[in-house]
Amino acid sequence: MAIENSTAGNGGSPEKPTLAKDSLTVNSFSPFNLTFNSILKMKTSAFRIARGAAAGLQKRAYSQAATPRHLMTIADLTPNEFANLVRDANTRKIAVKGGAPASYLNGGLAGKTVAMMFSKRSTRTRVSTEAAVTMLGGHPMFLGKDDIQLGVNESLYDTSVVISSMTSCMVARVGPHSDVANLAKHSSVPVINALSDDFHPLQTIADFLTLHETFPSASAKGATLGLNGLKVAWVGDANNVLFDLAIGCVKMGVDISVAAPKGYEIPDNMRQLISSAADGVSSPGKLFETNVPEEAVKDANILVTDTWVSMGQEADTQKRLKDFAGFQITNDLAKRGGAKSDWKFMHCLPRHPEEVADEVFYSPRSLVFPEAENRLWAALSALEGFVVNKGKF
Repeated sequence: MAIENSTAGNGGSPEKPTLAKDSLTVNSFSPFNLTFNSILKMKTSAFRIARGAAAGLQKRAYSQAATPRHLMTIADLTPNEFANLVRDANTRKIAVKGGAPASYLNGGLAGKTVAMMFSKRSTRTRVSTEAAVTMLGGHPMFLGKDDIQLGVNESLYDTSVVISSMTSCMVARVGPHSDVANLAKHSSVPVINALSDDFHPLQTIADFLTLHETFPSASAKGATLGLNGLKVAWVGDANNVLFDLAIGCVKMGVDISVAAPKGYEIPDNMRQLISSAADGVSSPGKLFETNVPEEAVKDANILVTDTWVSMGQEADTQKRLKDFAGFQITNDLAKRGGAKSDWKFMHCLPRHPEEVADEVFYSPRSLVFPEAENRLWAALSALEGFVVNKGKF
């Protein structure tokens, strides 16, 4: 119905408008000569234009955003970058333990949330990461296997896109390496591998910080941290911790010898990746492999081992204990094999007595507890480098 104006018979004074029954148009007398449908169409059109413009801006923002840099393995780093992460961890450790104020860490994660997505249980990794995020002023949000099941109730793609839209970093401790790789592939924020079946880069940063502290050198400013010429002997299962450690050794000019029982050696694809770490390195470390522990420890400065039965391998415990007989690290093994007289020992923990004797684990040769603490400084350095400084270090 239209609004119509009529005039009174006496003096032509306008009366209150009345509604016509046959139209929805405003009478031509009205300055608003528009139909209600036209108004609706205009509003709808304006909304669509605004929505389209917003979508375009959002799309351009996403397309123009820099691709985040992730830490999947030490192989992702150049020798200089790896050395810089270790040096940064060392610098911060010295400063903070020396009494530097909290402001020294600059609060680079202030107002930011770091999602800690752990599908495997953890002690050192969880504590060190939560502490590091807090020290940088951020909020660590722990998501355990009961909170989030990667790739089970929701695809890794969906999980990555959603969680990365709400946080500033994802730290993932997973089983298959493909899980953390897929999180990184679809994430809009940095993803840090806190352990996968293939790699453990944060452990390697901590291990090299421990070596850097134990074997200081006047040439430590170089790309090799002054560690070139050292020899590391790994005795035990060729696993994820070894793979990143070996890559780091090759990049830093540290020789590494690996003694593993038959059937537990480095797989071909990992051997190739370790070898490729020498590309572009002037004096890379060398990889030696054997099935005889005594051969591996000859002239070694550092003896290293890890658990013989990793998470998920419990059903094979008895078989593994039998297969690894003779691979326990003892003073006698080091002596028989001819390790350096001042050799040291490292273990990423948790430790079991069959892997290393108490006489070594609790001796002055053992670096295991400083090594464990260094997980904190390694996490802090990685978060600073990949999240705060956006992959530039």
